[in-house]
Amino acid sequence: MLALQDILFSQGFGTRRVCTGLVQQGWVEVGEARVRCNDPLEPFDETGFVFWVQGQRWVYQRLAYLLLHKPAGYECSQKPSTYPSVYTLLPGPLRERGGGAAAGVQSVGRLDQDTTGLLLMSDDGKFIHRMSSPRHHVPKVYEAQVKHPLTPEQVQRLLDGVVLDDDPKPVRAQACQAVSEHHLRLTLTEGKYHQVKRMVAAVGNRVEGLHRSAIGGLSLDGGLPEGQWRWLTADEVSALTKK
Repeated sequence: MLALQDILFSQGFGTRRVCTGLVQQGWVEVGEARVRCNDPLEPFDETGFVFWVQGQRWVYQRLAYLLLHKPAGYECSQKPSTYPSVYTLLPGPLRERGGGAAAGVQSVGRLDQDTTGLLLMSDDGKFIHRMSSPRHHVPKVYEAQVKHPLTPEQVQRLLDGVVLDDDPKPVRAQACQAVSEHHLRLTLTEGKYHQVKRMVAAVGNRVEGLHRSAIGGLSLDGGLPEGQWRWLTADEVSALTKK
């Protein structure tokens, strides 16, 4: 059981003082019946707890696991240099969960500003490490539109491995397919800087459009438009983290 103000605080609705004020001012309702609660210290079982803040429905989540369909023109940084931050696509509470210096959800790896597609976000450090560390070999599928017609030799070289300028050890695609003359689908289990673009350049071609379509068996469903996000289900989180 947690006090209502503590539930709000843990979910990113501000300091405990701010959360107390939200309750006392009548901005918080509890349960699907939307019963107004004016006591910030009233305890509730937080498991599956449904509450409403200023008319918006929320369900208590001890840890956040999100899927975002990243559009082009956004940086995966809290402090972007040129383009807007991908975090601005999320509601404020998700950016402030937990409080402290490392508040809010973090992206699991990064996509370049001009790359679209599936981006996982979480405030679970173990989950972020597992999904982003090359030691766990989590497959990530990319759809690349390339400038020049693909050749069987280029596809085979990507499978065999190419040397990038910052690492003498060859990097290779786990799977690679020429879907069409200018559409390359490849699967990687690591995430070096501009890796897809540099690998394609190493075999004499050029990426002109890049989209990440899947991570670890989880793919973007057609019903999630660019710029939108959703919670991962418990089954999806379990499938991503199973050994």
